[in-house]
Amino acid sequence: MVPTGAYGSWPSPIDAVLAARHDGRPEYVGVVGDEVWWTAPRPTEGGRRALVRRRADGTEESVLPAPWNVRSRVVEYGGQPWAGLARADDGPLVVFSHFPDQRLYAYAPDAGPGAEPRPLTPVSTVGGGLRWADPVIHPDRGEVWCVLEEFTGPAPTDVRRVLAAVPLDGSAAEDRGAVRELSDGRHRFVTGPRLSPDGRQAAWIAWDHPRMPWDGTEVLLAGITADGTLHGARTVAGGPEESVPQVGWTADGQLLYASDRSGWWNLYRPAEDSDGEPIALCPRPEEFGGPLWKIGLSWFHPLENGLVAVIHGKGATALGILDPESGELVDAAGPWTEWAATLAVHGTRVVGVAASPRSAYEVVELDTGTGRARVIGSAHDDPVDPAYYPEPQIRTFTGPDDREIHAHVYPPHNPDRIASGQELPPYVVWAHGGPTGHAPLVLDLEIAYFTSRGIGVAEVNYGGSTGYGREYRERLREQWGVVDVEDCAAVAEALAAEGTADPARLAIRGGSAGGWTTAASLVTSEVYACGTIIYPILDLLGWATDETHDFESQYLESLIGPLAEVPARYRERSPLDHVERISAPFLLLQGLDDVICPPAQAERFLGRMAGRGVPHAYIAFEGESHGFRRAETMIRALEAELSLYAQTFGIARPDVPVLELKK
Repeated sequence: MVPTGAYGSWPSPIDAVLAARHDGRPEYVGVVGDEVWWTAPRPTEGGRRALVRRRADGTEESVLPAPWNVRSRVVEYGGQPWAGLARADDGPLVVFSHFPDQRLYAYAPDAGPGAEPRPLTPVSTVGGGLRWADPVIHPDRGEVWCVLEEFTGPAPTDVRRVLAAVPLDGSAAEDRGAVRELSDGRHRFVTGPRLSPDGRQAAWIAWDHPRMPWDGTEVLLAGITADGTLHGARTVAGGPEESVPQVGWTADGQLLYASDRSGWWNLYRPAEDSDGEPIALCPRPEEFGGPLWKIGLSWFHPLENGLVAVIHGKGATALGILDPESGELVDAAGPWTEWAATLAVHGTRVVGVAASPRSAYEVVELDTGTGRARVIGSAHDDPVDPAYYPEPQIRTFTGPDDREIHAHVYPPHNPDRIASGQELPPYVVWAHGGPTGHAPLVLDLEIAYFTSRGIGVAEVNYGGSTGYGREYRERLREQWGVVDVEDCAAVAEALAAEGTADPARLAIRGGSAGGWTTAASLVTSEVYACGTIIYPILDLLGWATDETHDFESQYLESLIGPLAEVPARYRERSPLDHVERISAPFLLLQGLDDVICPPAQAERFLGRMAGRGVPHAYIAFEGESHGFRRAETMIRALEAELSLYAQTFGIARPDVPVLELKK
C-alpha cells in the first residue's frame, strides 16, 4: 500500500543538485563535413557553453576545453555563435565567439598538440565593446561574414550594427580597420547574411526601433560583386507590420522566408512578378516560425532535393518535410512535442533539437529517405525513475471577455505517496519570460522538483505568448501588466474552483518578464499567498529610459504605450510605485551582472518594502547575469523557493535550508 503524506511534504529523489545538473539544452546545431556539431550547457563548469562534435563513429567529444565559452552577447541574448568548415587536408576549422571577451576566434581542433584558438578580432574598451554573431565562413575570400555589434559610447544605446567581413588570417586581431563593413548601417538591427548558392546574392533581415522583430522586419537582398562588396540592397519582403524571422535559399537559388502576413508565420517565396503577391508554400493557421529573440534562429532548412525541413505547429511543434510544389507536409514520427529553433541539413538528413514531456532536449536526426528519426547526441538519460516525472495536461481556460488562455497543468505526482483525506494541493503558477515567448510542453526537472514533492505547477501561455498566431500575440499590446496578470489569475482561480488546487495555497513565480508579471500580480491581485520574483522588471520608467539594453530599450512603446503620450500609465503599472499594495510574502532572486533587468531596480524595490512588515527575502548572485547558468546558483535558488512555499503553506521541509524572511 502506498503511504499517505501531506501535499508538499513528499520525499523525492529529484533534488536541487539533480535539477541544476540537468539544466539547459543543446543549441545551434550544424554540420561540419560528416560530423554534427552543437553547443551544450555545462552548469557545473561555471555555466559555460561547450562546443560538442559527434564524430562519424558516433562518439561525442568537446571541441574546446574549459574555460572556452562559445556564446555571443549580440543584443545581449546572443545568437548563432559559431561556424564550421570542413577542409580536405587540414581537418575542420571553426570560428566562434568567446563569451568573456566577445572576440571571434579561429581554431583547428585536429591540428595536433599545442594547437590553440587564435583571435580574429580586436578588443574595444568603448561601452560594451565589439561583439559578433551569426557567422558564415567564406572560404573563397578567406573571410567570415557576420553581424558586428559595435558600441560607440558608454550608454547601452550607444551602439551600431552592420554586416561585416573579418579576415581569417588574423590581420584584424589588433586592427579594427582590417574589418570590412558590408552593409551601410542604416538599420538598427540586422541578422547575418545568407548567401545564394551561386555566391552572387546575399539576403538578410533588418528592423528599427521602436519595432521588435515580431512586430515588423524587412528582407534585404543585395548583389555581391567580384571584390566581395554588396551593392543594390533593396527590400523584397516584410514591412512595418509584417514579421519575417528567417530567410534562406533553396539549392536552385530560390529565396524562401517565413512571414506572418496572414496572421500566422507561414513559409513563402517571392512572386515571379515583382509586383505580384508572394507565394505561400503551405498556408495553414499554425506557426512555421517564431520570435527572433536571438540572431540566427532557424525554423526551416531547404534540402538539396528541393524539399524543405520545417518546424511547425500550434502550441506544440513538430518537424516536418514540406514539398514546396504540392504543399504536402509529412511529419517525422516520434515522441517529441517541441523542436527548438535550430536546424541543419546533410544530404537527405535533417538534424534538430527536440524534447518531450518524458525527455529533455536532445539532438535528433531525421533520415528523410526512410522517415526514421533517432537521437544522435546529448541523449536524454533518466537520472531517476521516470515514474517521478509529472504527467502534464494540455488545458484551455476562459479568461475575461471569454478569451481563451492556453496552459500546461502539472498535478502533484509521486509513486511513493498519495494525499491524505480531502486535502487539496498547493499550486504555483509559472509565468514565462519574454513576454513574447512560450512555455513548451517538455520535461523540466525544475517542475518535477516541485510536483514530485506534492506541489502542482501551472505554466500559463497568457495572451501575448507565441505559438497561437499574431492576434493572440498582440493581446498584450499596451496591456502588459493587465492581460498577463488577468490570464494567470484566471487559471489559478479556475483550478481552485474546479477542486484541483487549494485556493488558500496558490503562488506565482516567473523570471524576467515573468518576474514582472509575478510582481504585478502581487500588487494587483489577492489570489496568491506568496510569489517568487526572478531577475524582474519592476520600474517601467527606469527601464524605458536608461536601465536596460538597446534591443529592448523601446519594447515598452508597444507593451505599455508611447512614453511621450501616456507617461502616467508607466507609473500606474510599475510595482515599484505601489509596494504598499503588497501583503504576500515573496522571494526576490537577482543576478548582479544583469544588464537587461539590472539589480538597481531590485534594490530600489526592496528599499521601499523595508519596514512594511511583509515577509520577504533577497538573494543576489555574483557572476550571474540574465538567466542563471551556474549549478550552485540554481541549487540555492530552487531550495530557497521551496522554503518560501513551505513556510507560507505550512509544510515541513527539513531537507532544505530555511529561507530567512525579513520584514
